[in-house]
Amino acid sequence: MPLNELWRALCAPEVSFSVLLTLRVCAACLALHALTAIPLARLGMAKNPCLRRVVNFVITLPLVFPPMAMGFLLLMFFGRNGWGGMALQQTFGVSLVFSQGGIILAAWLAGLPLVVKPVQTALVNPELLRFEQAARVCGASPRSCFFLVTLPLIRHGLGAGLLLGITRAMGEVGISLMLGGNIAGRTNTLSLEVFNAVSTGEFQRAAMLCAVLAIISLLLYLGIEWCQKRSF
Repeated sequence: MPLNELWRALCAPEVSFSVLLTLRVCAACLALHALTAIPLARLGMAKNPCLRRVVNFVITLPLVFPPMAMGFLLLMFFGRNGWGGMALQQTFGVSLVFSQGGIILAAWLAGLPLVVKPVQTALVNPELLRFEQAARVCGASPRSCFFLVTLPLIRHGLGAGLLLGITRAMGEVGISLMLGGNIAGRTNTLSLEVFNAVSTGEFQRAAMLCAVLAIISLLLYLGIEWCQKRSF
């Protein structure tokens, strides 16, 4: 595809909306993963075996459970008659089904195991444990130990996990299709727009969208490689 045709295709309203929505979803997932990765990783390493197994099962579920099936279960739970949907509607007056909030939830869940697992690996590094023990012996409080010792030493592992989470969020289709509904101009992300283009026989537009995704994926891959080379 010539560059001028590529640019015209990117400027099409439905494509530009999908690109901007995908960027917003990735940014929201980055913030959510950054806030939840370490607490969930800690819970997944809890001393209580029941709690540890339940948390690790929930974290790993998006990797082993079919996305369409998970999306259907979430649709039932957060739907108008579901427990989660009724609670959100009565408490906050919002609905996640067929909304951009649902797309963000789907992307966050899909990327969760790819973010939490590298953090768990970094947290059990023997060198990190020795530094944490030395800090506690020197009188550091748990909060000071976390912010001054733990977080700086796992930052590259956390960064790699966050980038992996973004790549998964960007490519999410199954859960998003069920929970978001793939509504044009509302919940159609870039990956879903590829699906739409192929479904309607617009293979040239699908190829252009794949090229955009390939460029973004390459940049994210380079970022992951940079973080892994500097991991603790």
